Amino acid sequence: MKKLSIRDIGKELGVSITTVSFILNGKAKEKRISEALTKRVLDFVEKVNYTPNVMAQALRTGKSKLICLMVEDISNNFFFSQVARQIEEKAHINGYRVIFCSTDNDKNKTRELIKLFRDRLIDGYIITPPEGIEKQITNLLDDNIPVILADRNLPDIQCSSVMVDNYESSFHATQHLIDQGFEQIAYLAIESTQTQMRDRQRGYEAAMNRSGKPILIKKLDYYAPQSENVAQLKSFMLAHPTLDAAFFATNYICNWGLEVIRSLNLRIPQDIGVLSYDDTSLFKLYNPSITAVAQPIQQISDNILKLMLDTLNGKFRAQDVHQVVIPAQLIVRESSIRNTLIPKDSTILTQ
Repeated sequence: MKKLSIRDIGKELGVSITTVSFILNGKAKEKRISEALTKRVLDFVEKVNYTPNVMAQALRTGKSKLICLMVEDISNNFFFSQVARQIEEKAHINGYRVIFCSTDNDKNKTRELIKLFRDRLIDGYIITPPEGIEKQITNLLDDNIPVILADRNLPDIQCSSVMVDNYESSFHATQHLIDQGFEQIAYLAIESTQTQMRDRQRGYEAAMNRSGKPILIKKLDYYAPQSENVAQLKSFMLAHPTLDAAFFATNYICNWGLEVIRSLNLRIPQDIGVLSYDDTSLFKLYNPSITAVAQPIQQISDNILKLMLDTLNGKFRAQDVHQVVIPAQLIVRESSIRNTLIPKDSTILTQ
């Protein structure tokens, strides 16, 4: 069956192509097209199940009304999946659709995805960038295609970004453990030079140095199998029997750590205090509940989409740099409480 075009719709209804186009693009009121005619066209479109040719529309208008959201792993990360959901809802209200994809934090895969979607005339990109894609982002910006970096930035390029204050939030999280009387506090992270991971480590080190506590850091391989990283964590904890608190730099590392703690029959928080960067819905259900730094998902998604829409609508040029830094929250739960003066499930702004 032949796919209908707006020319076919106009011919069938005896209406000009321009009028059909205005109605389908939501400009009926602006162009003072009668409600009766608008309804007639929309009813016919629904009846014949018409779908516009997005590529043809993009070539004609210069806008595909599509935004690409590229994150590390949208299927296995509470933070990214929640931000994606918020952005999708808000974009839809503003007439845009969102295409999701995962980069696996791989620069080559990310480069290929950018090229793929650029050929499809994507209007703008929201990216949690791996290192090594600076040239691709610069090329997009040079062509006035908006790019908003989320969760982290790339120091060697000037690009708009939205992220939390990783340094301050990590500093205050570590200080919370110190204030609770923990002495041997380890920081468990992945091998990474990404800005958000560097800042979290710097915050931990600053708090430990200020209090005169020993710095104890274990790095894991992001690309290694989970079983290998769990084994690495277990070996580390066995090698440090005086360890009395663990600050996990991400929630998935915390999940690995909780598996190890259970296997070693350690009690939380009596034997070891636990704190995670990035909250999840399960942490408050865990027994005991897990203290976490929570990134404000709604604020992050609101700011990302506002920057994107303002640029797409011509308020800013793609090359204009707007860097939004949002404070995170420390949600204190049972896993880090030794000082009973602090109630569980209290929330502390980190700046």
